[in-house]
Amino acid sequence: MTRSLRILYIALFLAILLALGLWSLRSFIGFTTSKETTVLNGHWTKALETHYDEEFPIKRLGTNLWAALDYKVFNEGRPGVVLGKDQWLYTDEEFDAVANGEQNEADNLALIQGVRDQLKKQGTQLVLAIIPAKTRLYPEHIGDNRPATLHTDLYQQFHAQVSQAGIFAPDLLAPLEIAKNNGQVFLRTDTHWTPMGAEVVAQQLGAAISRQTPLDGEPQTFITEAKATEPYKGDLTTFLPLDPLFSNLLPKPDDLQQRSTNPAEPEADSGDALFADNQVAVGLVGTSYSANPNWNFAGALKQALHSDVVNYAEDGHGPILPMLKYLQTDAFKSSPPQVLIWEFPERYLPAHNDLAEFDPQWIAELKKARDPQQNLAQNANNSESPSRAQN
Repeated sequence: MTRSLRILYIALFLAILLALGLWSLRSFIGFTTSKETTVLNGHWTKALETHYDEEFPIKRLGTNLWAALDYKVFNEGRPGVVLGKDQWLYTDEEFDAVANGEQNEADNLALIQGVRDQLKKQGTQLVLAIIPAKTRLYPEHIGDNRPATLHTDLYQQFHAQVSQAGIFAPDLLAPLEIAKNNGQVFLRTDTHWTPMGAEVVAQQLGAAISRQTPLDGEPQTFITEAKATEPYKGDLTTFLPLDPLFSNLLPKPDDLQQRSTNPAEPEADSGDALFADNQVAVGLVGTSYSANPNWNFAGALKQALHSDVVNYAEDGHGPILPMLKYLQTDAFKSSPPQVLIWEFPERYLPAHNDLAEFDPQWIAELKKARDPQQNLAQNANNSESPSRAQN
């Protein structure tokens, strides 16, 4: 290489580097931090460095290129997603084997029974809403992927175990399988159900509760209104970091028609009155299936039950932690509901829960200090006994 070509090469490299650096400065437009993040404590500098690193064009280019290679050549995404056929995406939690899965199942089943007993002391009827996995409802789109053996009969086993424990848990799989013939009950690019799927489950729960434990008080009328259908990029697309350079490779967005449910005749301060009079009829605890307003599950329950529903569900913490938190609230202690619906996706039964924030003695009392392995063995023995199964 001649001296002039070397100079040209160096100049071109510096020019590209300078251009990318100037381009990345656009990311500072609108950059803000919290009041606690100041220059004096060094947090502001760290926040600035992190923000710049995330927005640097070369890093974004590399991330997009690598994601596009994984997606198109190897048919893979980032850990967290499994790519099915026909642009269907699934959470890998419904496929992967779980470390200590049997032990976790036993621990969680013991907690579920303890929660039932704790609610019963307050006069509250537990209704366990076990949500079937997306892979169970749409196995035709998973392609060559196969869930781990642990997940094969997890829904049926879960139901059998809680039934043996005397816990009321209406079957939700059959009505969802029937409903899928009339429309999607789960989103194609998201972990969660559609508003239609949520409504089907709410109607099934409403019918079951009316037979098992009719609600006190006068029935209320609720009206559900559907909004315009809009494109919706599901949460599983975040594991395909193809934006902005290869966004055209992403699966087509879902069509989401959100719904909203309101009383036919609104009453002022009706929520405050319920708490003041200790007349909470129905409570709801669960995961983002219940907490996220996109699915309108709480609204669908109101309409199906002809009753107000107080929603204590939380995003991102699974079903068990929000329930344990709820049991310690003043709302539960002072205004226990007549019925508490616990929305519990089946895939969380074998999952480990970090309960460090709770009093270990209280957790042990909820589990009734029983050996989880003994509980599991007892459940297995019960399932093998024909006479016990008939009772």
